[in-house]
Amino acid sequence: MLQELETLADRINQDPSTIEGWLAVYQFDVSGERGGTYQVRFCDNQVQVMEGNSNQAQCTLQLSDTNFAKLLRKQLNPTAAVMLGKIKIKGDITLALQLQRLLA
Repeated sequence: MLQELETLADRINQDPSTIEGWLAVYQFDVSGERGGTYQVRFCDNQVQVMEGNSNQAQCTLQLSDTNFAKLLRKQLNPTAAVMLGKIKIKGDITLALQLQRLLA
């Protein structure tokens, strides 16, 4: 999971135009065999990925390892997943909507 997140971050950092001006910390609480806690920090037009919860997250998404993998591969519609209960959001919902632009 961490490697997939880092790959996405690398791709975004190569062309940060899609995240220009973002300032947020997202946390992914992933359950399942390949689960864990991961944070993604958007700051200064760069993305950083960290394992654990060392920063205060403004938006936390809870989902299974299977759904997380599908989300990162753009095989899961974020809006539908929230409506179906496959993703639970805690914190700032507007940040979740902003993140959807990258993951949809």
